[in-house]
Amino acid sequence: MKSPTYAQRIEQKLTAALAPSLLIVEDQSARHSGHSGSRPEGETHFAVTIVSAQFIGKSRIEQHRMIHNILAEELNEHVHALALTCRLP
Repeated sequence: MKSPTYAQRIEQKLTAALAPSLLIVEDQSARHSGHSGSRPEGETHFAVTIVSAQFIGKSRIEQHRMIHNILAEELNEHVHALALTCRLP
């Protein structure tokens, strides 16, 4: 059985933790080829757009911290950059 990609792991974890009404996970690694943290196999640079009711009453910093805590394993293992766009429903 093949292991899930980092994009799939990000999607699965954010869906389970935040029940988003919209979630877009975009692997932008190809755009960063040769930059710091880039790896030949990719999956190092991601952009995430997420809409979740879990963000209500939270500052932008708190929203980003929530996501970073949820994805701590991925960020420590392989993911070098994570651009976040968080919105309320």
